[in-house]
Amino acid sequence: MRRNDREITEFSEMTDVMKRCDVCRLALNDEDGYPYLLPLNFGMEETDGRVTLYFHGAKEGKKYDLIRKDVRASFEMDCSHRLVLSEKEDGCQCTMEYESVIGQGTIEILSDAEKQKALNLLMKQYYPDRTENFVFRPEVVAMTEIFCLKVEHMTGKKRFKMS
Repeated sequence: MRRNDREITEFSEMTDVMKRCDVCRLALNDEDGYPYLLPLNFGMEETDGRVTLYFHGAKEGKKYDLIRKDVRASFEMDCSHRLVLSEKEDGCQCTMEYESVIGQGTIEILSDAEKQKALNLLMKQYYPDRTENFVFRPEVVAMTEIFCLKVEHMTGKKRFKMS
């Protein structure tokens, strides 16, 4: 990282940033050599110092075609955005405050038995104070594909006016 003064090095701080995010951008490898980038709702789980991200969607589509060919993926998420204007109103002196996490990992399509847990983790991302599990209609779950990204590497970065 070029600006190591902005690097987030603590695992717990990176996961705290991730918990504040509401969209995860997932990049898959397409057949023409271009990244295929998707903004997705997500859930996350921390186990033994590892992060797993969970995603859902329809059972068919380009993302699943790409995943079947190559399970490697990258992700990015960011939050706490704020434009900081220069006191002199000099556009060249403006900056942006933010927190972000990027990383790579491998994707796995989940079995039907794993779907309920994953869907609850997805909902927990957006309702963090809720303690009870959500109810999901079986006919809707049956039409839903759930996959996870097992994060192998991630880095974090933040920029605030005082840093």
